[in-house]
Amino acid sequence: MATDPLSATFAAIADPTRRAILARLAAGQASVTELAEPFAMSLPAVSKHLKVLEHAGLISRGRDAQWRPCRLEAERLREVADWVERYRRFWEQSFDRLDGYLRQLQEKPSAHARQTKHAKEKRRGHNP
Repeated sequence: MATDPLSATFAAIADPTRRAILARLAAGQASVTELAEPFAMSLPAVSKHLKVLEHAGLISRGRDAQWRPCRLEAERLREVADWVERYRRFWEQSFDRLDGYLRQLQEKPSAHARQTKHAKEKRRGHNP
């Protein structure tokens, strides 16, 4: 089953181990052994995580003699950031509208407050 690139990226970064691997690769390329060091898992388990990241286009693997460095390919993360940005703007605009509405409510007394004030004055015998 073919998956669109954005879905593959979200699936890949859903796992905390894969996010940690990406964070490590943001500092520079590393071998599978170096990437596996902080984790309590086997090299084959780390390799499976790397395959998911590679399939999503988030990393690439090279070959330099016996060393097979992994490196971050950040373009897919930019696509995620662009997608999220649209929703950030939506929420910012929504909060700005809510803020404006709340300011309006604070600036003028509410109808309920005016009715309450009028009822109190009537009970005291004042008639404005």
